[in-house]
Amino acid sequence: MPFVLAKVAITPPMLKITRVTEAGATRVIVSGRIGAQQLPDLRQFLEAETASNVVLDLTEVSLVDEEVVRFLLRCEGRGIGLVGCPAYIREWMVRERRSQ
Repeated sequence: MPFVLAKVAITPPMLKITRVTEAGATRVIVSGRIGAQQLPDLRQFLEAETASNVVLDLTEVSLVDEEVVRFLLRCEGRGIGLVGCPAYIREWMVRERRSQ
């Protein structure tokens, strides 16, 4: 049996953040994967928001890690609404909240 050496390229996850303002409310649309490496960018983006009504739209999020789940729980605690949250993320948030 021949030995095959494969090269694997590991690239950082792609994250896209879009800001939409409608009728005094700000919707922050997040697309792609969110990992611990991307949290500083997302956190900075949200902290720069001056609108009192901020919603984080997670409809296009494909993957998160445990640190992101904890971050999303803190966002909810600060009054940032979460919409379009995939079911697996919401369930993970519920389990994480119960374990705290």
